[in-house]
Amino acid sequence: MGLDDRQALETLQRAVDPEQGSAPLIRDFYTQWFATDLSARDLFPPDMDSQRDVFARALTWLFGELIAQRAEEPVAFLAQLGRDHRKYGVTQSHYDSMQEALYNALHRHLEPEWDERLAEATHDAVALVIGVMRGAADAEDSPAYCDGTVIEHHRVTRDVSVIRLQLDQALFYHPGQYVTVQVPQWPRRWRYLSPAVPSDRSGGIEFHIRSVPGGMVSTAIVAETKIGDRWRMSSPHGGLHVDRDGEDVLMVAGSTGLAPLRNIIMDMTLHGENPRVHLFFGGRYPCDLYDLKTLWHIASTNPWLSVTPVSEYSTDPPWAGQYPDVQPPRGLHVRQTGTLAEVVTRYGNWGDRQILICGGPDMVTATKAALVERGAPAERIQHDPLTR
Repeated sequence: MGLDDRQALETLQRAVDPEQGSAPLIRDFYTQWFATDLSARDLFPPDMDSQRDVFARALTWLFGELIAQRAEEPVAFLAQLGRDHRKYGVTQSHYDSMQEALYNALHRHLEPEWDERLAEATHDAVALVIGVMRGAADAEDSPAYCDGTVIEHHRVTRDVSVIRLQLDQALFYHPGQYVTVQVPQWPRRWRYLSPAVPSDRSGGIEFHIRSVPGGMVSTAIVAETKIGDRWRMSSPHGGLHVDRDGEDVLMVAGSTGLAPLRNIIMDMTLHGENPRVHLFFGGRYPCDLYDLKTLWHIASTNPWLSVTPVSEYSTDPPWAGQYPDVQPPRGLHVRQTGTLAEVVTRYGNWGDRQILICGGPDMVTATKAALVERGAPAERIQHDPLTR
């Protein structure tokens, strides 16, 4: 029965699910893969904890989709994964050794339940994963990545930097998408960042990065990036968007979650007619609202855009004076105090809007829950994956 055997697929899903103790199996897979293919180890960072967790969760989702007999989205996901993995230097031989190691790891850890049906389902599922990734990578003829040089670094708050680069060649992405980025301070540790400006044919690109407590890469970017540093980036992802022929729009941005929304807004300014957009831009302190002047300039010439600044505290901490003044210019809405979830829902449930939320996972989760509780349809709310 292979991929039609739901019972066997459920067994495989339980085996790889990190919530059900899949860590030994996933560790065994990587150990065997690296032992049989020494070059595969060089594709990954020294610390494998995050990689193993991401892989386990991806497999769990994939088996769930196969159990539900939904093939279109998993195939598209695997194809994108294959194209994206070219930036690591993955070769066809790596796919061969990975396929063998994954099948053997599943076999060993499911030995007490192993029978012909489970063997067939395991073989077909692993073949699907590897085959789609391999085929998509082999068929792609665009460059696996592009490099760029840091030309500006502005420390706009204590923990936020605006960094501009000149790419060696243009990188094309849709407004609202994010790209994978590698910085020289942490080779092989790729991170997702959202461009804050639309794709530029001349190769200019801008990122807004917030230093996350405990985040090695984000902290290094904010504290250590220098003019002349060489960054590498690849493969846009994500489907955040505004339907310009649809309803009016609510945007909610927490800190550097502003970047993809500002990108969409800047792209909208290129068109004569747009739906109305109300953007709530929030931070912990008033000084965290680092890009109000840019938003004011956009709103002053585009009457369809309204901007409401939001901060959890009404006054700035002492260290705020070390960074540029971000007080809202005349013409923006008066700054509101409270969390974004609280302030946004004071205005109603926004159920008749296209809703886009960007920022930290806690903010996105809280704001989405508050809107849904007030009556906004969940299917109208867009946000990027919370564990991207």
